[in-house]
Amino acid sequence: MSSPAPVDTPLGPAAVHATGPADGARGTLVLGHGAGGGVGSADLVAVTDAVAAAGWRVLLVEQPWRVAGGRIAPAPPRLDLAWTAVLDALRSDGALTGRLVLGGRSAGARVACRTATAQGADGVLALAFPLHPPGRPEKSRAAELTGAGVPLAVVQGKTDAFGRPAEVLAALEGLPAASVTAVPGDHSLGKAPAAVAAAALAWLEDLLSR
Repeated sequence: MSSPAPVDTPLGPAAVHATGPADGARGTLVLGHGAGGGVGSADLVAVTDAVAAAGWRVLLVEQPWRVAGGRIAPAPPRLDLAWTAVLDALRSDGALTGRLVLGGRSAGARVACRTATAQGADGVLALAFPLHPPGRPEKSRAAELTGAGVPLAVVQGKTDAFGRPAEVLAALEGLPAASVTAVPGDHSLGKAPAAVAAAALAWLEDLLSR
């Protein structure tokens, strides 16, 4: 992973960590982090390493609040604003080459779903999508998943209190371009990061073949 490159946004500087080939990449995967951690989470690191080794360019976006040392993520509209500014800057610099897949873990997955269509993404990779707050299934965020508007892959921990795989699968019923892969562990996806990476890579390979 390269040293982070600062990117100006309306909310302050973000940072982009790049891994994989700068030229001749098979596609570009842009990933955001969760609301409680940064780009060093086990699942993001595992996916980055596996996907970059397969010839993709992986760009990990560190949101401005995290760069500034904050501990609490701002409201979703502000996350989307900074994320969009980063993607616009990357596109202007010619950094989004080949097929474009947006994604992230938890809150980062939500951002990717909400912005995929506007950004012209070819797909969304959602790691540990927080379908609802723990114990509050009535507070569903299924509309964000179903509204992504592009091929969608969700990798979900079998014991995720924010929505187990079966719940996510039910929310996606009727969407032929959506899939859910269950892996060992909870919302952190830290129990079996290799399984998370394998699921992500398999889906990306399938996406390239379409």
